[in-house]
Parts: sequence; C-alpha cells; structure tokens
Amino acid sequence: MDKNNIMEKLLSLFEDYLLNNLPNSKTFHPYFEDALADMLKAGGKRFRPMLMLSVVKSNKGLLIQNSLPVALGLEFLHTYSLIHDDLPAMDNAALRRGFQTLHKKYDEVTAILVGDALNTHSFNLIANASLSNDIKIDLIKCLTSNGGIDGMIIGQAIDCYFENQKLELTQLEFLHIHKTAKLIAASLKMGAIICEYDLLAQEKLYNFGIDLGLLFQIQDDIIDEICTSVEAGKTTQNDSSKNSFVNLLGLQGAIKSADDLALKCTNILETFDLNLKESLEELLLKYINRHK
Repeated sequence: MDKNNIMEKLLSLFEDYLLNNLPNSKTFHPYFEDALADMLKAGGKRFRPMLMLSVVKSNKGLLIQNSLPVALGLEFLHTYSLIHDDLPAMDNAALRRGFQTLHKKYDEVTAILVGDALNTHSFNLIANASLSNDIKIDLIKCLTSNGGIDGMIIGQAIDCYFENQKLELTQLEFLHIHKTAKLIAASLKMGAIICEYDLLAQEKLYNFGIDLGLLFQIQDDIIDEICTSVEAGKTTQNDSSKNSFVNLLGLQGAIKSADDLALKCTNILETFDLNLKESLEELLLKYINRHK
C-alpha cells in the first residue's frame, strides 16, 4: 500500500470514529442536538487529529485505535474554537467549512453553548480513552495549557482587543503562536506522549509544531486575501481590521515569510528519525506549500 493510501486509511478510520461518536443526547430542545453535530459533520482538514495520529503511527501503531478518543477530543476543541471565532462579537463570519455558521443557521445562544459543550466534552473523551491514567493526565495537561489561557485563549483575546491597532511583527507572531500554533504544536506533542517518546523528542516535536502552526496562519492570511469564500469554504476577505501577516507585510511579504517557514519546516522534518519523518511526511508534504 502506498503512502497516500495509508494516510487516507487513517483519515477514514478517524472519520468513521467521529461519525459513530457524535454527541447524541436527545432532549425536547427542537434543534440543539442537531447543532452540536453540524460543524463536526461539515468536515474540515482534520489536521490536528491527523498530526497526533501520525506521530502515534510512527512508533506505536497498535495504539491508534486507543488514541482515537484523544484525536476526537482534539477535533472537538478545535471545532469549538472555530464556532466561537465566528461569533458576532468576534469575526461575525457567515461561512465555515462550506456551511452556514451556527449563529447564522440557528442563533447566537445556540452557537455559544455548542462551543461550550464541545470544549468540555473534549476532555471527557480523553479521560475515558483506553490509555494509562498517567498518559491521560499528561495529555490533559498539554491540551489545557495550549488550548487555554496559556495558548489559544490569550491569543484570541489579543487578536480581538487590538483590532484596528497595528501591532509590530514580534507582537503579531506572539498573537498567532498562541492563537493558532500552540494547538498544532500540542497535537504533535500529544502523539509523542501517547507513544512515549522521551522528553527531548517531545520538545523537538512541539517546537516544530510552533513553526508549522505559524506557517499555517500565514498561509491562512494569504488564502483570505486571494481566495473567494466558495474556494476557501469559509468567510474570506474579512480581515481588513485584523492584525494579519498580509496586512502588516503585504501579500508578497507574507508569501516570502511563508516560503521561508516552509523551507525551515521541511529541513526540520529531515532531522527526525526515519519512522517519524516518513509518517509526518505522508501528511505534511501536501500542506507545507499550500500557499503556492
């Protein structure tokens, strides 16, 4: 089986697990349960759970099945962040993953509460995974730190507060390292925790994830500038008041920054041990230069 088929099989395994483990509590609310599942079923790249599973595959492939609840927890947490990011108080976006955002399709209260539910349930999924308790504690520590006040949340707070105020490049990088890159870095580290890579390897993967996450943010800023909402599957050309890399550096400057980071990530990838390098390459090579 070639590499692409292996990765497709892993993605299909995750998608099947997701569809079989959607929140399914039924009450007399007319649509809340449907709203809970909407953005999860809408698709997306599944980049963070696939990063985590790719690391697991590199060293302890037999643990992939046991790791699926953790991968789903990552996707739940990421999806909650997108739902809240799209709210009227933040980006007021109309489209996400090719579908109407929840506050547009239903109402703002529903969107807020769906985000809250996905956030909290992500940790329930990890806590109930068939992994050792010590590993699950380390996974929860990693996700709460990088997805919470030390990571995504402070990044989002800075992003919203400094709208219409120009940040310096170091401040812009701080913003997006926290808002975007840290959850990507955590995904890699969580895979390393599950398959018990040593602390040095975990740190190397985490730092690689910071570079990779920053690259993804610059690429998203470029996509926002040059693609239509239909092409991107989400509201685009909506960043005029935001601190984006395109707004600060110009389109060509942002493309050069993405080129430089893509080369850096490719070079770092070459330094990993063979199994880890090959496992991550299967996923990453189609993404690293997606801005081109």
